[in-house]
Amino acid sequence: MARKKRGEHVSGWINLDKPAGLTSTQAIGRVRRVLNPQKIGHAGTLDPMATGILPIALGEATKTIPFVQDALKTYTFTAAWGEQRDTDDAEGQIVAVSANRPGEDDILGVLPDFIGDILQTPPAYSAIKIDGQRAYDLARSGETPEMKPREVYIETLELIDFRPDEADFRMICGKGTYVRSLVRDMALELGTRGYVKNLRREAVGPLTLENAISLDFLEEMDYVSALNEALLPLQAVLDDIPALPVKQEEAARLKSGQVLTFISRPDFSRLTREGLGGQEDRQALAVFNGAPVALVENRGPEIRPVRVFNL
Repeated sequence: MARKKRGEHVSGWINLDKPAGLTSTQAIGRVRRVLNPQKIGHAGTLDPMATGILPIALGEATKTIPFVQDALKTYTFTAAWGEQRDTDDAEGQIVAVSANRPGEDDILGVLPDFIGDILQTPPAYSAIKIDGQRAYDLARSGETPEMKPREVYIETLELIDFRPDEADFRMICGKGTYVRSLVRDMALELGTRGYVKNLRREAVGPLTLENAISLDFLEEMDYVSALNEALLPLQAVLDDIPALPVKQEEAARLKSGQVLTFISRPDFSRLTREGLGGQEDRQALAVFNGAPVALVENRGPEIRPVRVFNL
């Protein structure tokens, strides 16, 4: 007899506005105490000093975490000039200094070099694994982890305020982009040193500050209020993929892992209405009466379940 899972059978997303001073893991722990879900995870770590959007998935929503991790993210941050720190943020120790300070025109001149697909070396103090160990654990033990450059994508990078010793920026970027690395590299190109003084994540895909909830406010709620007022539906993070309505018997077949074949004219018309009638592989959200059934992939007239939701 299968052992009953501990916790509540609750699924959805908490769009948390994480405060400064907490790790992402600590924030998850506090959300867990409010909602006690059977499963919980987050999409995109925030450093303790950083604030802003930390998407937290509960229950079956954990199956959609990769979609959120791959979404574009928006950050605002302050770069402080004249010092480089071992963590590349305000919490680290000073390792180099420079008397040079870039002018506003200097900064505007280098911004195009950091837009598009660029190579970026992650900070030594990061969660990247090297031979099975986190880079930050190696760095804290006195070792110098070998951080390999990797390609990241920056869609926009703009200067929003300039002061003699620091500057404020807004950036929209793809998965795996480190703001700390960006500021470090930008400072070096400007002939100085720099680190991230503060950092706020304003959006992760469709999750924004406008629909976020503070941790303090969430912790003031009881379980029922949190479900009704703070929990977003599983499909809230899937607004950029098409929804494919299915019939009850089709939903049952998908849930059992079976492939659907849409070869009749009415069925194929359903696919084409949702942009799924071509031969190329595309993913969609199969829904029955508005409720998520499965993430599916179409191959021509065939619909294959990729992730099935047990809601």
